[in-house]
Amino acid sequence: MIYPMFAMILLTTIVAVIAVSCRFNSVKSGSVPIKYYRLMQGDKIPEVITKTTRCVNNMFEVPMLFYVVSTLYIALHIESLLAIILSSIFVGLRCVQAYIHLTYNNVVHRMLAFWFGLICVLLLWVNLLVLQM
Repeated sequence: MIYPMFAMILLTTIVAVIAVSCRFNSVKSGSVPIKYYRLMQGDKIPEVITKTTRCVNNMFEVPMLFYVVSTLYIALHIESLLAIILSSIFVGLRCVQAYIHLTYNNVVHRMLAFWFGLICVLLLWVNLLVLQM
């Protein structure tokens, strides 16, 4: 479980670096005044800033459920091949979702990656409960 968790941390870090880079470039180019970033309110901003910011925020929503269930597998010393597979699929789907979000941003494609990932997390929880019985 530790490897999928680490992969998720790497993905979150990569997305955050992309977002910060976009913010830095927006201030440098003058397309967004630096004071905008105090409260993230005000002027009309470039779409890339909104996309990258929302993508970073997404890394702290459903993945939190993943981190909790993964930590429980580790803390309870539960080894499960199904959990490893589901965790790996979840992280892969989060990579796909982030890629879609940061590139062509097709809402339907992004939503499918989101829902399949959420199902993986739900199945991780169900598997944990079953193994604890």
